[in-house]
Parts: sequence; C-alpha cells; structure tokens
Amino acid sequence: MAVRDTGTEQLIKDTAKRIFFREGKFHATTQDIADAAGVNRTLVHYYFRSRDILFEQVVKEAKDELHQTLDKTLAAKLSFKDKLKKMIDVFMDETMAFPYRELFVITENKRHDKQEIDLIHDTHVKPFLAEIKTEILAGNITTTNDPRQFMMSLFSLMAYPVLAESLNKTFLKISDTEFPKMMKQRRQIIFDMLYR
Repeated sequence: MAVRDTGTEQLIKDTAKRIFFREGKFHATTQDIADAAGVNRTLVHYYFRSRDILFEQVVKEAKDELHQTLDKTLAAKLSFKDKLKKMIDVFMDETMAFPYRELFVITENKRHDKQEIDLIHDTHVKPFLAEIKTEILAGNITTTNDPRQFMMSLFSLMAYPVLAESLNKTFLKISDTEFPKMMKQRRQIIFDMLYR
C-alpha cells in the first residue's frame, strides 16, 4: 500500500484555501488548483477524489478556524475593553489574510447546520451580548441600547473596508502599499468609535 505524502496533501489544501478565500475564486477547477500548487491534476484527484471533496475539506477547516477565532476572542478571560481590542486585532488580521472567507461564510450561511449555529450562539455570542449590555449600562457604550446593534456595527466596521478593498482603492485612490497601513490604523479608529 502506498504511503500518502501529507506534505503534498497539505500543499494542495493550502493552495485551494488561498485561491478560494484570498483570491475569491470559489469556482476554481481542480486544474486551476493543481497549476497554482505546481502539481499534476491527478494528484489532486488522488488525495481528494473531486473538487467538491477538496472544497468541503477546505470549508470544514475554515469553519474550525472560525471556531478557534471565537474561542480566542469572545471566550477569552479578559476585561471587555481588552477583549474588544483583541477581537478587532484578530478579526482584522484574519480578514486581511483571507478577505473572501468572510464573504463565503456570509453567502454559505444557509448551508450550515442550524444546531452548529445555535451552539456558537449559545457558547460565544450570547455571553458576549450580555457583556455588551453590562458595558451599555455602565455608560461605556453610548451608541446604542441594543447589544445586537453594537455587534452589527462592530463587524460592519471591521469587515466592510476589507471586503470592498478594490472599490475603496479605486474610489479613494489608495495604493496597494497604503491599504494595509490604513487597515492597521483602522483598528484604533474602530475601538474609539465604539467604546469610551
């Protein structure tokens, strides 16, 4: 029995992840992925049998990474202020690295298991909403009385500039070298807009 080369298998997955989530090419073929990875298309089929299986594997890993991100931020044992700063940093780092992953999660939400979404809500989102409510009552958040509005504002302020990167660069005349610097500055701007 042949021994699988896990390095090649990981290279193919990493390449597919880059193509799908960094470049936004959700409909890339196995040939596109093989070419980008520098391997024969037969190897892609050997490890994953089909483009759909590879895609599902990459999606599963992206969901696992999302859960890890939630654990690192929403479930962190930090003060709300520090948790908010950390959340902005982690989210912005990951969104800059894989801008289309968030768009994919948004568009594929209907395919996700409702029980899985309920679990994420109950274990991560619901407790964070309670923390936001406490901060509202303490007067640290003055933009809204509804924690859900705060959370929507937070994610909008973090995600939109990256999701609309090409639009922002074009209309606002932002260069490729300026954009990452502006996104780094944006972290403090977001925090200052939402928290006293």
